[in-house]
Amino acid sequence: MRAVWSGPDAASLSDSDLVAVNERYCRMQRMLDADRAQLAAEIARRSRPELGPGSLAKTQGFRNPTALIAATAGTSTGDAARLVKVGEATAPRQLLSGEKAPARHPHVAAALQEAGLTAQAAGAIIGILDRVALRAGHEAIEVAEKTLAEQAPGLSMDQLHRLLVHADAWLDPDGVAPREDEKRGLEQLIMREVDGMFEITGRLTPEHGAPVKVAIEALVSAEMRATRDDPRDGTADSDAPRRSVVQMHADALVRLCEHALGCSQTDLPLQGAAVIVRIDHDNLINGTGYATIDGITAPVSVATARRMAAAGEIISCVLDGTGQILDWGRTRRLFSRNQRLALLERDGGCAMCGVPPGHVKVHHIRWWARDAGPTDLANGVCLCESCHHRIHDNGWEIRIDGIGISAKVWFIPPPHVDPARTPRLGGRAKYDYAA
Repeated sequence: MRAVWSGPDAASLSDSDLVAVNERYCRMQRMLDADRAQLAAEIARRSRPELGPGSLAKTQGFRNPTALIAATAGTSTGDAARLVKVGEATAPRQLLSGEKAPARHPHVAAALQEAGLTAQAAGAIIGILDRVALRAGHEAIEVAEKTLAEQAPGLSMDQLHRLLVHADAWLDPDGVAPREDEKRGLEQLIMREVDGMFEITGRLTPEHGAPVKVAIEALVSAEMRATRDDPRDGTADSDAPRRSVVQMHADALVRLCEHALGCSQTDLPLQGAAVIVRIDHDNLINGTGYATIDGITAPVSVATARRMAAAGEIISCVLDGTGQILDWGRTRRLFSRNQRLALLERDGGCAMCGVPPGHVKVHHIRWWARDAGPTDLANGVCLCESCHHRIHDNGWEIRIDGIGISAKVWFIPPPHVDPARTPRLGGRAKYDYAA
């Protein structure tokens, strides 16, 4: 018989009533889980292989009990097998003498009957306990089971997994190293192109995953702090969509790799490693056609090629109509550390929007590839990624008046922004107080 919602419309419930109703239904689900586990165990008992064609599952037209349970519940056979396992581990046992004995895992059984655990949580606990039972010993297993059954209620499955990982190490400390060795053999990083995107998936051991996680999260945290603490009115980037956390993770990974490629003091064997962007010279000048990147199948737009050509970490390969190389970089394509410090002193961060120095790169005003721009102070400007894209995509121009760190940076808007194209002061001078 189908259960029917008989209360008021969910949208009309107060916050406290909504939470209370949700908790009541979740408790009912846990109670059903406990009953279903016992029913699954009994179905499995009546479908034992030794019963042959007379087993319950076969008389109902199924190959085995998990197939029967999965079809009835609309779940996978794996879920049905786990439900059977929970039921068998928490149901009272019948001895050969015919007498009843306690369940194999009485503490988990009690938590199930009290609606403190879901079948999924109970199965996870039972799986850990059974796997290390021989090595840990009966007493340690009983202590761990009691502790887990008491701590698990109220935890999400993600939180329970963290608890089980520590319980596993406590029960079987000698197994930690062998499990690490096994996991090292499962490490992998897969890079492939899918639908015009570059897809990266991988698995790392804790030893190798920790520095990756810490580095990426540090960059994301700094970005979020800068956004939160920015004293400006927030209009500078109002036309740029807000990046989600997972998108910021991707940005951080890109920044780390760009830094490694551009760092002259790294001990990594990256000499000669560079991103090569290929585009016809006329297309680069006129904004027509498309570009390609060495090692990547999918073409990129001219706008993307221009941004990449203007970035210090990219070498562009500009070809004429016959495919001959016109410009393959110069002796020095990256601004030096001292040049960067001088430009940061002049610009104070992003010369256009003012974000802190930690979020900017030094870019060529006259582009490295298209304009054969030199790598000197008069041709450098500090820009964040958002302003860099805005300038190149929307037709802004940059002018430097003066020499060295006392020079002033001016941003000249395109006609559609300001028909008069009145220069706008940028850099540190924009915020200096002139008495």
